Order: sequence, then C-alpha cells, then structure tokens
Amino acid sequence: MTHTPPTDVDVLVIGAGISGISAAGHLRARRPGTTFAVLEAREEIGGTWSLFRYPGIRSDSDMTTFGFGFRPWRHRKSIADGHLILDYLRQTVAERRLGEHIHVGHRVLSADFSTADGRWTVTAEQSGSGRTVRFTARFLFVGTGPYDHDEGYTPDFAGVEDFTGRVVHPQHWPEDLDHTGRQVVVIGSGATAVTLVPAMARTAGHVTMLQRSPGYVFSAPAEDAIANTLRTLLGPRRAHRIVRRKNVLLTRAVYKASRRAPKLMRRLLIAGVRRRLPRHYDVDTHFTPRYAPWDQRLCLVPNGDLFKAISSGRASVVTDRIERFTGTGILLESGQELAADVVVTATGLRMAVFGKVRLSVDEQPVHVPDTTAYKAMMLSGVPNFVFALGYTNLSWTLKVDLVGEHFCRLLDHMDAHGYRTVEPVLDDPYLERLPYMDLTSGYVRRGIGTFPRRGTSGPWTVEMAYEKDVERLRRGPVADSALRFTTGPARAASPSGQAR
Repeated sequence: MTHTPPTDVDVLVIGAGISGISAAGHLRARRPGTTFAVLEAREEIGGTWSLFRYPGIRSDSDMTTFGFGFRPWRHRKSIADGHLILDYLRQTVAERRLGEHIHVGHRVLSADFSTADGRWTVTAEQSGSGRTVRFTARFLFVGTGPYDHDEGYTPDFAGVEDFTGRVVHPQHWPEDLDHTGRQVVVIGSGATAVTLVPAMARTAGHVTMLQRSPGYVFSAPAEDAIANTLRTLLGPRRAHRIVRRKNVLLTRAVYKASRRAPKLMRRLLIAGVRRRLPRHYDVDTHFTPRYAPWDQRLCLVPNGDLFKAISSGRASVVTDRIERFTGTGILLESGQELAADVVVTATGLRMAVFGKVRLSVDEQPVHVPDTTAYKAMMLSGVPNFVFALGYTNLSWTLKVDLVGEHFCRLLDHMDAHGYRTVEPVLDDPYLERLPYMDLTSGYVRRGIGTFPRRGTSGPWTVEMAYEKDVERLRRGPVADSALRFTTGPARAASPSGQAR
C-alpha cells in the first residue's frame, strides 16, 4: 500500500477507513473492469480504528451489522475491542486484494470537476515530502466519515495551565501514559467516557467520571449467544444473514419505541441502570438525562462493565460543572475539588465535512451547506460525486454498504446508456431544507452547519431508517427525474465494466 498510485482512474476513493474499504470492496466485486484508487491521508488504513488508541476502545454497535455485508464477522465477541476491528479491516483488505488499490500518505487537498472533460482533477499532498501530486477520475467517492481526524474538541477550561498533572484527549492518546495507581478524572458522559472509565479503573487508583449532565446508558452482553450458536450450526454466512436481520429489527424496534413512547423507554432505561447499581445509589442525579431517548445516541456498556466498576468502588460519577483547574485537580462550582494526577478530556469530537477537501465545479467553489443531499449519497449541483455517511441510530456500515451497492448500480446504468456525467438537480425552490442530522449532541450542534442540508420530501430526505434505504438504494430504480445525465465523448466503461 505504499507504491505509486495511478494518476488516472474511473473512480477515486478518498479515505481508507470502513467507508472507503466498503466502496473498494463493492467496486472490486461488482465492477471488476473499473479502475479505482483509494487515497488515505494517514500512514495506515483503518480510519477511526487505527487513529484512536485509548484504553478500552471498542464498537458501540454489534459487529454483525457493523461489519461488512460482504464479509461476515466471525469472532465470538459481538461488541468488539478496537484491535479486533482493525484486524478485521486488514483481513478484509488482504482477502479482497484491495491493498494494491490503497495508497497511504496521500492527503487530498482539493478536487475540481470539469464539465467540459467530464472528470475530476484532484490534488493531494504526500506525507513526509510535502510534495503535491495530481490525479484525474471520472467519479469521486468520499468516504472520510464525519469527524476531523486531526483534532478533537476540548473546551477552554480556566486554569488548565496551573494543573501539574497530565491532560490528554482520547483522540491523541500518548503511548507513554501510565495511569497505574493514579487518580484519574475523565471529563464527559458520552460513549468514549463510559468506555474509558471501566478500562482505566482496572489499574488506576481511582477513576472519576465528571459530567455536566448525564446521558442514557444501557448494558448488553459482549457476546451474542444466538449468533455464536447459529455460526456453529449453520456456518458463518448463513448465520450472518439471520443474525443481521435479527439485530437490525431489534435496534430499529428500540429506536422506534423511543420516539413513539419516550416516557416509557425513559423509565425502562433508567430502571435497567438501577438494577445494576447498589440499592441506594443516586441514579436520579447521575443517570437520569434531561432529554428524551435518542435525542442523542444511547451509550452501550458491554456486560455492565461501567456499573461493575462503580459498584466495586474503583470508579465513581460526579455530576457538576467545572469552575477551574487547580494545581492538583479540578475545582467544581459546588465547591468540591477533585484530586487528579491525570485528566482525560473525553469532551467530544470535531466534525469535518468531506475530509476538509476543497470542492469546486469548473473552478467555482462548492459551498457545501448550500447543497442538498440526494438519497443521502450525492450533492445537488455537483456532478459525478458520491459520499458515504452512515447511520446515527444504527450501525454505520449498514448505510455505507447500501451506498456502495447503489453506486455500482448507478455506474452500470450510466454505462448501459452511454452517459458521461450525472448530477442531482433540485428544481423545487419551496422545498424545506433542514440540518443533515437531527441529533442534539454537542458535537453535532457545533459542526453540522458545515454539512449539506436535507430536504423534507422525495429523494432529498436523509432516512436514518435501514428498511427505507433498502427500498430506495437496493431495490429502487436508479433513474430519477431529479437526476440529470449527459452524454459525450469522454471515456466511459462498457456495460461489462471494461474501460474503453
């Protein structure tokens, strides 16, 4: 994955995490004659799973649905550790012979589409040398995810310069950090915090989860007994189809119930927490959110590890606001001071639309918030451009795989009719446009304004519903009145996928 990439391809994929590997896998399997390359800014594949190295990192979705549809997950753990997921991605690349297409150390800076040529010109910077190189492609597929991999989010804490211990962000975990026997404060209440606390509590002197307000937390087994039994009886592939359907239906049922009967689901979720903590624990203060279930993502606790750490006394939760850092810890607005040797700011991520690549069409910059997402995979007014953003209420990969499938179908349709370009056209000036995601999480509110908008009807909606996307992307027609196709002399692939 370090050899020189081709300078001209049919499809240029940006990003070699789950989304980019999924796109490459679908192209390799469904369109064997299509030339493509994957450019990855970092020096290794894996995206999130090679970037984040903090203790306990794991999936917060079951791996039967978080893994690729074309390669069943085989490990016994359904809620898997980060290193297992990274191994799975590397094995997928090796088994599907995708490595020859992936080129690490190439950070894409800009991409301009030429209407006259029907092609993208992409400029990338090579790591190490800083040299810029150019590529051309018929299609651009962006699989960079929604987050800024360069920098996490940390609020401005008063007095942090006075603190004599170490302050670390989970996105930039230092290899030399030894928290054994130390007093640790983890600031945050999201998925990263509830992962870090039990993992660090195994060896730390004590770990305190300091949260401004609580979130919904629920426990589930790390291993799926039904999945493991079916793999033994039916084999991995047949079991995969059954378990995937089961898990999608179960997750969707929980989500729909949360939206339709939020008070009931709130009571059930909080009751589940009470059962796992000591009898007189203050659940009302520390585990009773002010918002409804699924206004923000629910936090999964495999095998109740967070609750076990709290019950054993190795970890605790404090719900309060930070007044300032001191030399030896954190002073809270209540007047309490938390002693700390290490402070972990699990305070969130920064969103970055399309990997911060500067897009333009005929040298005119594309202001992404002015565009509207078409089928949640293309942009109005931007030709031959596809992106993959997964679900917020289901496994990310379920959506990414559907986008990969539909993209290959789109290419087949264009080849069969001799089309050179395709562009979604929004011609309804009265269509209401809303933020791409409707979560109330802090990181979404801070960054969603830079993303494309979604419409309220037709192909312009963003469906966070797998069953609806299956009908639209897998079974529905490619041709659509909102798509403008053009023909011309530019190079195209034949219906069989062979370049001509």
